[in-house]
Amino acid sequence: MTKTLAFVLYPGITPLDMVGPLQVLSTLAHFDPSFEVAVVGQDLAPVDTDTPLKLTPSHTFDQVTEPFALIVPGGVGPTLVALANEPLLDWIRKAARTAVVVGSVCTGSLILGAAGLLDGRRATTHFEFRDLLAKFGATPVADRWVQDGPVLTAAGVSAGIDMALHLVERLAGEQTARTVQLIIEYDPQPPLGAIDWESVDLDFFRPRARAMMESALADHPALLTRLTT
Repeated sequence: MTKTLAFVLYPGITPLDMVGPLQVLSTLAHFDPSFEVAVVGQDLAPVDTDTPLKLTPSHTFDQVTEPFALIVPGGVGPTLVALANEPLLDWIRKAARTAVVVGSVCTGSLILGAAGLLDGRRATTHFEFRDLLAKFGATPVADRWVQDGPVLTAAGVSAGIDMALHLVERLAGEQTARTVQLIIEYDPQPPLGAIDWESVDLDFFRPRARAMMESALADHPALLTRLTT
């Protein structure tokens, strides 16, 4: 039986949140045809992202009802708006009932939280919004990716690639994961070196995150209150 790895597409996502792990898992599907990859949306219309690029789903929610895995990308303001998107949350809840893997990248984990899937679990997200995970009953963890039962969450943006390679190793073994990493030449060498997390002033970014929440959730005062008090 073919196992569907479904990426959830909704308006305003950060493209790399989806495209990074999508490329990793599409490469897995190339080597192992027992897997297939789908990009699932409410309909097949192109949607905006937080860049000039538009993305188009390959399937609708109605066409993919029991994926083997589902992965929810994140973003900024539009992702916060999506926390109140009931058709999106409803599909995620139903798909998660039978999925072996329920994953997210960046603030996509907040959507998992809004769908009620993080209660009592360890999880991560983009550092600016990590504290919000506790509002959904999760334990925030400052790791690149976090596995807790079927739930697999990644930190900000590029961390989705690391998470996806971990998932390939879990599904197909270390050698396949190493081959996928080689094929996509994932060998990070940032010109300024690694992030020195010890020197990052997280408090400096909190007003920015709060301002985004206040703007995005102005029409959802109850949810805004839940996340800011």
